[in-house]
Amino acid sequence: MTELRRFKQVDVFTDTPLCGNPLAVVIDADGLSEPQMQAIARWTNLSETTFVLPPTDPGADYQLRIFSPGGELPFAGHPTLGTAHAMLETGFRPKNADRLIQQCGVGNVAISLARKGWLAFHAPAAEIVAVNESYYPLLAQAVGKSTAFGFCPPVVVDMGIRWLLVRVDSVEACLTAMPDRDSLASLLTRCEANGLTLYSRHRPTGPADYEIRAFVVENGQLVEDPVTGSANACLARLLQAQGFPDDPVFAGSYQVRQGTALKRHGRISLEFINGEPWIGGQSVTLIDGHLHL
Repeated sequence: MTELRRFKQVDVFTDTPLCGNPLAVVIDADGLSEPQMQAIARWTNLSETTFVLPPTDPGADYQLRIFSPGGELPFAGHPTLGTAHAMLETGFRPKNADRLIQQCGVGNVAISLARKGWLAFHAPAAEIVAVNESYYPLLAQAVGKSTAFGFCPPVVVDMGIRWLLVRVDSVEACLTAMPDRDSLASLLTRCEANGLTLYSRHRPTGPADYEIRAFVVENGQLVEDPVTGSANACLARLLQAQGFPDDPVFAGSYQVRQGTALKRHGRISLEFINGEPWIGGQSVTLIDGHLHL
């Protein structure tokens, strides 16, 4: 018998349709098996598809499972905000008027509803590990010679998902970088990282404070992610741990631009509240209907 399950496809970290990072959301996922969830994620062929389930933790509003075409993730940023947007659009009411609590693989993640039209998630705790210097030649081969090893050495930041963060010398270097697929795949394996994030500081008069790009190697292909919540959360934790090396004022807030090289218009807002980073942005819905399963 065919079942109808509510389904949305939303664009995350943008207020302009087709300019952010797309996400598929299955709102009525209760009763779906893990193989079914994985099959749906392969079918949508987006970076992530989320499945909303009743919470098992009494403090949470719902439970979220996040699947890429290749497997399940314990946490990811744009799926967190995109799913919250989709749920609120259905009329879902969280237990607290100003905050939604998502249960996922890294535990409970708080999502602020305080700013109208914007959502922001509290960045999970992170472990920061320096990259072994013996990997630097491979890193230079994978990324290019514009890496700023001396100023801010490359690190792996583990937030359930593990990003290799590499600072480059300029925004131009960031935007023109073309990582070598094979070298990057080898580097990520050695660093036990899921992907690579390049970042650079904009000039004070620029369109944002930082430019970032995020890359993964999936099924032997180099893939650039348009706008990446978890990478931005990892960067926020890193900058905080470094004492905000570019400008102490960033301890309050800063802005990130991502997706430029893909002709996207990703905008991410970082705000530190009581010393804790919150990663925020807007979302828009492009598809609203049902899956026939």
